[in-house]
Amino acid sequence: MFDPKKLLDQFLGSQMPGAGGSFGQRAGQLGDLARNNPLKTGALAAVLLGTGKGREIAGTALKLGGLAAVAGLGYAAYRNYQAGKAPAEVARQEPAVDLLPPPAESGFSIEPHAIRNDFVLVLVRAMIAAARADGHIDAQERARIMEKVRDVGLDSEAETFLQEELNRPADLDSLVSEARTEEEKVELYTASRLAIEPESRAERGYLDLLAGRLGLPDALVDHIEATVSSAKLPAQAPSANFDPSI
Repeated sequence: MFDPKKLLDQFLGSQMPGAGGSFGQRAGQLGDLARNNPLKTGALAAVLLGTGKGREIAGTALKLGGLAAVAGLGYAAYRNYQAGKAPAEVARQEPAVDLLPPPAESGFSIEPHAIRNDFVLVLVRAMIAAARADGHIDAQERARIMEKVRDVGLDSEAETFLQEELNRPADLDSLVSEARTEEEKVELYTASRLAIEPESRAERGYLDLLAGRLGLPDALVDHIEATVSSAKLPAQAPSANFDPSI
């Protein structure tokens, strides 16, 4: 069996050299790498998200990748929600603040003993489902994605998993049923929101439906939205070295 955490890392770019440090320290470095060589950062996210309008990787690359991003951002949003902070206050915060690992007792722990591998795969499935929400990934696009995925160097099992996920209809009920705790529900929504910028009605509608099925309070969803938005790099024009059609 392939390593689900490694696959999620490859989605969100934690294999980038120098993955530590604050958001501010890594923002410029990751932005340059994302524009010039997207497969070096959020490798699979670059492939999936770089397929439609407004999905330049420079606008969606995370400053901290992998499971640490999903759990850390989810925990930060949940903590601010419980503290009664206003989402607008979070959105105005300086993004250079360090994203700290969630405490072991928080329910968002990324310690090996606390990670449920089957749920990590659910997070990957959730990102794929969100990326497909606006219908832009058709059969031709799926073939093109898999061609580029092979350049990432996944093992055969992980590649087969992605192929099957891209080919099967999205099953929202199945995804939701896998989130057993409130923290996992937050992480599931966070991963989905990380995967897309809800620029279309279909994307916004998908996220709203997901939040409703998960039973997340509107105020908590607003906090996740504000926290994820603050953790994404501002959109910039791709450099001459990056052709999104390749």
